[in-house]
Amino acid sequence: MPLMTFAQAIADSNQFSKRHLLLGNGFSIACRADIFHYGSLFAQADFSQVPEVVAVFEALGTQDFEAAIRALENAARILPAYVPHGAAAIAKMLEHATALKEILVETIAGNHPHIPPDIPDQKFWACRQFLSHFLASDGQVFTLNYDLLLYWTLMHDDMPFDEPIPLATNDGFGNDEDDPDADYVVWQGETGAHDARVHFLHGALHLFDSGAELKKYTWIRKGVPLVEQARAAIAADAYPLFVAEGTSAKKKAKIRHNAYLYQGFKQLTANVKQGRHCFFIFGHSLAENDDHILNRLARGRFPKLYVGIYGDPLAPDNQRIMARANALAAARHHKSPLEVAFYDAASANVWGRENDMARTQVRLDQEATRRSHTRRH
Repeated sequence: MPLMTFAQAIADSNQFSKRHLLLGNGFSIACRADIFHYGSLFAQADFSQVPEVVAVFEALGTQDFEAAIRALENAARILPAYVPHGAAAIAKMLEHATALKEILVETIAGNHPHIPPDIPDQKFWACRQFLSHFLASDGQVFTLNYDLLLYWTLMHDDMPFDEPIPLATNDGFGNDEDDPDADYVVWQGETGAHDARVHFLHGALHLFDSGAELKKYTWIRKGVPLVEQARAAIAADAYPLFVAEGTSAKKKAKIRHNAYLYQGFKQLTANVKQGRHCFFIFGHSLAENDDHILNRLARGRFPKLYVGIYGDPLAPDNQRIMARANALAAARHHKSPLEVAFYDAASANVWGRENDMARTQVRLDQEATRRSHTRRH
């Protein structure tokens, strides 16, 4: 059976009161396939200069950089009480903790654009058109990515043509009441989160846990590249809040132990229980390591799920995705059946088409020429 186009899926979804979006890594890969990958930061990190630290992750049973760094620093503080002559080991632990911080920063920087201008404006404008189907019609966006492309797109509200797209961008963060002019904003807690429309279910690289509060560093206020922002925050003992890749059970455990992540999880749960809503999935492989999210869809009450398929629907991996999606429907309670529809992910043109981008650039050049001519006369 041929896939629906994205436009057909949107038209079909008009029968529902709200449509929500769940994003996976394919969202970012579609923008910059050269730097975004499905692999984890841990898998892409270069530990060649300190190979021993891999054993720290293995001993802790985690791929979480923060957990490994804190374990080394805590061990260095505790060791003198048990090993009076362990100065060399203590020094090595602290040295490796520092090295891990730099590896984390370098891995983040190597797998992410440094600043928003690294992405053409036309891509952001096209992406806002895509997001408008959800955030301009009372829907919500849930992302499993921890990169900054979604955040950068939401703040890029300077489209030069047509009517501005009024996207709802509330993510639950606001000014620090004790320092309203700070170069960051802070999470407002559960009360403020009820009005949030954008949820980073696995955290994000611009969210830093300082212990006392969760801060969101903003490009508009801070204006520094991601790598410098991350290095300064980590040096101040604040770590990016993101769920390191691993099993679904480990991801769920971290989500349950963090107020911000758990609140986003509860918002997802609340919306899947709505009988007149629908959900779209874009750029997600429906892999088992995200079953903590997918199982919520299976247990929900919303009646229709639209799943994006990229490429040949008969390809083995796409057949697996389609089978997984149909399994979610099969797991539904008979009183709240779930219908699954598949659409051509490429037809969504999330980051625009090359021809469209070229036409937009021509229009921009013409407008700049017109303004220059007007000023001269």
